[in-house]
Amino acid sequence: MNYIQQAYKGQLGFWKYLIIPGLFLALMILNFIAIAVLDLDQNELMKKEIESKGENLVLIENMILFVVFLTLLFLWVKFVHKQSLTSLTTSRKKIDWKRFWFSFTLWGAITAIFVLIGYVLEPESMEWNFKPNKFLGLVLIGIIMIPIQTSFEEYLFRGYLMQGIGAKFKSRLIPLIVTSLIFGLLHGANPEVEKLGYIIMVYYIGTGLFLGMITLLDEGLELALGFHAANNLIGALLVTADWTAFQTNSLFKSTAEPNVFSDILIPVLIFFPVLLYIFSKKYKWADWREKLTASVEVPVDNSPIDYITGDSNTNTNSNNEVNF
Repeated sequence: MNYIQQAYKGQLGFWKYLIIPGLFLALMILNFIAIAVLDLDQNELMKKEIESKGENLVLIENMILFVVFLTLLFLWVKFVHKQSLTSLTTSRKKIDWKRFWFSFTLWGAITAIFVLIGYVLEPESMEWNFKPNKFLGLVLIGIIMIPIQTSFEEYLFRGYLMQGIGAKFKSRLIPLIVTSLIFGLLHGANPEVEKLGYIIMVYYIGTGLFLGMITLLDEGLELALGFHAANNLIGALLVTADWTAFQTNSLFKSTAEPNVFSDILIPVLIFFPVLLYIFSKKYKWADWREKLTASVEVPVDNSPIDYITGDSNTNTNSNNEVNF
């Protein structure tokens, strides 16, 4: 069974796939509307919050929502869909953590190298921001909280919605496009949009498309989970700026103005294709067109499995909701 077909190991019903995403999307949309209607200056609000509470406490507060929603999502999948965490994560018999760590290490190393190159070439564009106690606090908070935030986004978009939409429409291409668009548009309230303009949607939607592609091509979430965790965690530890969503006690503070070419186009047009090539060679991906655009067939045996053990539950009637 391929990755999207893993949805059939649980109890389907398209309405079930609308509840948790709907709640999260509603909160994000309300936040976006409030910012627009009240004409709020996000950078100024963030600055005041940090002056009052400090970067580390503000980071914790910003991460709490993702802790709550990741917990809700896992419980919803377990008790409502009767689906295992493993089948939500991968088409393999068990989660391949080597894939996660390869992706995390590769993108983390690339990120670190380019931050250091930028500092060497343009030292005036970055300030040394190292404060031992505050940085240690950031490391402890970041290692725990940031992977929860990135994991929620991956499990929601490339996992839960990818499988649910794919099973509903019997398609791989439709969920790839839909989840990428939603993922990108949900970042519309980020302070980076205010600074760079809506051209940054190219990066956000492009990132969603890249993560969706590696999930479908690799038949699992492991690579996407690793990339996203490295992207946010290593970035938060190494460099911050006054106009970014993450303002942390990082090693460096960027004083340069954001650049559309280096901040948006280079990652989307160069880094992501290079990573696709590396992953494809390492994991011997074939039939790209098939994996990205083919229809999804209903498996012959789609009995729900136990959430913890992964054993098939043959006593459950799995035919009542297969057609949503």
